[in-house]
Amino acid sequence: PGSRVADAVRAAGGTTRHARAERINLAAPLDDGQQVLVPSAHTPQDALDRVAGAAQAQPTPTTGGAGAGGEPGGAEPGGTVDLNTADATELQTLPGVGPATAEKIIAHRETVGPFTGLPDLDAVPGIGPATLDRLRDHVSW
Repeated sequence: PGSRVADAVRAAGGTTRHARAERINLAAPLDDGQQVLVPSAHTPQDALDRVAGAAQAQPTPTTGGAGAGGEPGGAEPGGTVDLNTADATELQTLPGVGPATAEKIIAHRETVGPFTGLPDLDAVPGIGPATLDRLRDHVSW
């Protein structure tokens, strides 16, 4: 009781370096069971536009009840894409991942097994140190 969105973000460990906390109302009061979604700097503009459109219809558009869903493109609410469950379309929402690389990621997990950490991604053909660095904050397993 009495908690605000800022309290929830702080309790979750704060925002990532790519978060766009300015896009949400950190002063909004929380309700029990409410889910807070913080868009990342990589959230597509059309998704931000949908949130802005929802702002006209709801008093706190960037927060929602439990089950409100995650970021577009298969991302988790924390802004990550699960390498072990994402399809090619979801993988292509990652920075530097196009159709060919997405297929290589899927082929790798199907032949080698699930990803257990970021170093596993280095074994995927075409993914080198620069791509690993770009993906670091955007993937989970």
